[in-house]
Amino acid sequence: MKVAVIGATGHIGTYLVPRLVTEGYEVVAFSRGQRQPYLADPSWGKVQQVSVDREREDQAGTFAERVASMNFDAVVDLICFSVGSARQLVDALAPRGTYLLHCGTIWVHGPAVEVPLTEDAPRRPFGEYGTQKAAIEELLLGASLSGRLPCSVLHPGHIVGPGWAPVNPAGNFNTAVFERLARGEELPLPNFGLETVHHVHAADVAQAFVLALAQRDRAAGQAFHVVSERALTLRGYAEQVAAWFGQPARLSFLPFEDWAKTQSPEDAAATWDHIAHSPCTSTAKASSVLGYQPAYTSLEAVYEALSWLIDNGRVDVGGAKLASQKAASSQKSTRG
Repeated sequence: MKVAVIGATGHIGTYLVPRLVTEGYEVVAFSRGQRQPYLADPSWGKVQQVSVDREREDQAGTFAERVASMNFDAVVDLICFSVGSARQLVDALAPRGTYLLHCGTIWVHGPAVEVPLTEDAPRRPFGEYGTQKAAIEELLLGASLSGRLPCSVLHPGHIVGPGWAPVNPAGNFNTAVFERLARGEELPLPNFGLETVHHVHAADVAQAFVLALAQRDRAAGQAFHVVSERALTLRGYAEQVAAWFGQPARLSFLPFEDWAKTQSPEDAAATWDHIAHSPCTSTAKASSVLGYQPAYTSLEAVYEALSWLIDNGRVDVGGAKLASQKAASSQKSTRG
């Protein structure tokens, strides 16, 4: 089977492309060609690479036809962020019946009524990103259910992996938060620290795409959450990270408006976006329909990412020692 992966060298593609090659797929990797995958793998030597500026070609109306002309059996689109872009791809692929798998986001959900959220919960998105992704989901699933084009939508949580900073216990991406916890310094959190974040390792997102690709008849016309088994509260997350370094978590709490005044505008905005959503989503559907079983808990995924950041000089823990993976996992099971 010939498969296109659009956005192939990013977070998910780093794990997805080698897995597809191992499974025997013929893979064509579309990317801007401006960076290498986060992890080296010999499988990339078997992949045809196509350099493309998706945004520019979408504006010119040429990208979708370019992809369609290569006669793929399936297209995995990891970097579609607007309804217009998605519509162009649907229009181009529909005459060929190509299976389209789209990377969505749990941001299609706004504030939850009941948790964990299931895929059939009413969509109440807010913000440009979540609103566009919800509209794309509606377009693609509508096209699939009408028989025009088989489509599946996979909604990851906060993607984690070695090579980039994960959403931290303050709900933003400032790596200094990890440094403060490692050194036993006080960390202020917004409100009572009880809002939630829901991570997923990029390898588990890749797993879900491979499962959906192999089960087109079961997956087409469906949306699936792709997250770890459990979400984390900010407070609990901070306590666990501190404990990895043998430190108590010295936490303080402020109403969000007061807390935000002590942060950079960028960090405050990122935190507000995360705590306003406070995602907690179910994997039951992906498990029962696709056989999805996340290999990483949220904490295990963050631990791996944090280890990489420390080893590569991106996080300075001031001589503090990170517990071994085995010790951290044991601590998680007894404390979490």
